[in-house]
Amino acid sequence: MITAFELNTLVFQLLNGHVEINGGVYTEDDRPNNSNLEDIVINTIDTTTDALPQIATSNVNIYVPDSTKNINGENQKKANRTRLRKLTHDVIDLLKTSQFVGIKLIVRNQTTISEPDINQHYTNIRIDWNIQTNQI
Repeated sequence: MITAFELNTLVFQLLNGHVEINGGVYTEDDRPNNSNLEDIVINTIDTTTDALPQIATSNVNIYVPDSTKNINGENQKKANRTRLRKLTHDVIDLLKTSQFVGIKLIVRNQTTISEPDINQHYTNIRIDWNIQTNQI
């Protein structure tokens, strides 16, 4: 049986050191409190466990600090869409070209979400897994 821990580790190994961010790659709730860096957070939200194939769903969240823009004479915090776009493309490319024996990773969808309390936006990339093996 493959657990959420192993799936998070697979994605961590795939992304850590392979995406040019000024922060880190983390799993679950390991992202430092009050981080104002570009960080990637990986978590698996569900995994079947009874039989093969196993089906699972994971998230890859790419955090980017907002940039200050002057709009109508007022400085405002807004999404740094240029950086979000680049990092989203980089991560999706790595995910889509990954290959695991007996495991299929499918990028299902992507959206951008605001975190106004911390002046950041993040891209959420949803992954579906089809697992045909009992071990990695």
